[in-house]
Amino acid sequence: MEKKEIVQNKKKKKDRGAGAAPYLMIGPAMALLMVFVFYPLVNLVYLSFYDYNLIGKKKFIGLKNYNTLFFVKTDFLNALENTAVYTGTVVFFSLLLAILFAMWLERDSRFNRFLQKSMFTPYLISMVSCAYIWSWIYNDDSGILNAMLALFHLPLSRWLKDSQIALFCVAAVAVWKSLGYYLIIVMASIRSIPAEILEAASLDNTPPVRKFFKITLPMISPQLFFLLITITISSFKVFDMVQVMTNGGPGNATDVLVTYIYRYAFEMNAKVGYASAAGTVLLVILMILTFIYFRLLGRKVYYQ
Repeated sequence: MEKKEIVQNKKKKKDRGAGAAPYLMIGPAMALLMVFVFYPLVNLVYLSFYDYNLIGKKKFIGLKNYNTLFFVKTDFLNALENTAVYTGTVVFFSLLLAILFAMWLERDSRFNRFLQKSMFTPYLISMVSCAYIWSWIYNDDSGILNAMLALFHLPLSRWLKDSQIALFCVAAVAVWKSLGYYLIIVMASIRSIPAEILEAASLDNTPPVRKFFKITLPMISPQLFFLLITITISSFKVFDMVQVMTNGGPGNATDVLVTYIYRYAFEMNAKVGYASAAGTVLLVILMILTFIYFRLLGRKVYYQ
């Protein structure tokens, strides 16, 4: 009896150790998340209710920062509108071009492999480097684009200095830089479609357009849904490209939410409380968009 009890006690200790092992393994990662993710988020919301400039004492002002954001200043709503236009442009053209190029480069050939590698190369270049290169390309005095227009005797453009198209010029660079990455994901999802399904569609003489919308698009919907969420979030958080290429100009034509937050937090008398309120609004917008995506579009995603 004593031996049985000893064996049972040892088993209980092993079970306890095995049960605690997963928590010990994820403990360091959770600690890093708490310090570098959850605490800054909580502190961001906390500071949004205070008048604080990094020098003086924090003064509680309630919802005054939010009232100033939406009802006193107009530059915040302008930055929000610019961010929405930028995000919509980048999301639409990134997904559209990724699908079109994936369908075009689906066949495995030496030329197609070369094109895939060429299109993926910009993704490996730092965002700041791309921004400087394209700032030179867009230059209205010595840029390549205006040189090409002059070669064909076409009217020149001011590109980044034109408030009507500057934001779309920046969005075009963002699409160009990341298109190769999105292309690889979409192409991999297309190649993972079971061959028997495509063969059955071919035997039924299914038209290519119907085959794409009824078979290909539903089968790659999980990957497209993932790209939709990630592109939306990254576009709402754009900063370095806008800061380098236009610095929010001309005027406030390319001023987006993150550049707006940066300007008030570090340049305009360090209004940290006001900038935190703008950051909190950005956080809430991303949470709402993600919820809408999962609620409305998540049901239409087809999982094999």
